[in-house]
Amino acid sequence: MEDLEAALFEEFENYSYPTEYYSPESDVEEKIPLGVVHWVSLVLYCLAFVLGIPGNAMVIWFTGFKWKKTVTTLWFLNLAIADFIFLLFLPLYISYVAMNFQWPFGLWLCKANSFIAQLNMFASVYFLMVISLDRYVHLIHPVVAHRHRTLRNSQVVIVLVWLLAAIMGGPSLYFRDTEELNNHTICYNNFHKHDPNIALMRHHVLTWVKFIFGYLSPLLTMSICYLCLIFKVKKRNNLVSNKYFWTIVAVVLAFFICWTPYHLFSIGELTIHHSSYFHQVLRAGIPLSTALAFLNSCLNPILYVLISKKFQARFRASVAEILKYTLWEVSCSGTAGEQLRNSETKNSGLLETAQ
Repeated sequence: MEDLEAALFEEFENYSYPTEYYSPESDVEEKIPLGVVHWVSLVLYCLAFVLGIPGNAMVIWFTGFKWKKTVTTLWFLNLAIADFIFLLFLPLYISYVAMNFQWPFGLWLCKANSFIAQLNMFASVYFLMVISLDRYVHLIHPVVAHRHRTLRNSQVVIVLVWLLAAIMGGPSLYFRDTEELNNHTICYNNFHKHDPNIALMRHHVLTWVKFIFGYLSPLLTMSICYLCLIFKVKKRNNLVSNKYFWTIVAVVLAFFICWTPYHLFSIGELTIHHSSYFHQVLRAGIPLSTALAFLNSCLNPILYVLISKKFQARFRASVAEILKYTLWEVSCSGTAGEQLRNSETKNSGLLETAQ
């Protein structure tokens, strides 16, 4: 029963070791109110879903269907698509946690759901990095941007980003598995059931690859690009640089705050293979850090729209156009109704006169 309890409390996306790693002898006293922690993580998941789905859908609608295709709008469109799909499957995670980590959806949906989550997580992070690189080249090296910053080249970059994200998320299709423990089914990373050394090696490799290529490299790229932009803009105009500076700080801080705990707890999870001393900390921290990472997908459309003045202007113009069209339709329908009533009144008067 101790193995079942340990397994059920582990976060679905990070459960990557066999249940025998949790032995009754190594369990520490439960001091963290895990029930409260999981309810807080559920609230954060729901918040990310409620805010992120309409926010990203709005960006997809405007950049994909209402505005002219440019390099910038393509970046925003694909970033919003990645975040939207990432959040679209969130109800499965919410159900999993709400049902006390019971996975009733089957093996293939366990694999597919995890792969789609990983695919769009990496795609979202990489598009954030691409946007920062694009802004750096566009503003610091305008000649290079004029030659190579084309729709065709941006489409090639978009395809490469999605392919790289698919490669990074690919291990989920292979390693994700389901297992039934005392009539309780879990969805976890089955690196190897029978050889702990192979399981340990695979877990270490995948965790560090995800940390280096899914967090550290994008964070360093964004920080360097935006620091160069801040110094460049500051030389031109202090008034503009202040607003630009704080917006960029907000973007980098949002990425850092949302993703750092997730990767730190993923690395900390590796210690379970050697010692379960931090067992309770991981059981409490992994769900919360995962929920915090999900929140970044609902913050992206807000923060990146704030950076682009053209985006703001187009958004206001589009909203004004929609409101104008809506009012015009209401006005026309009201005028038509009034004309119809006048016509009916006139016809009634003619009939009374004829009688």
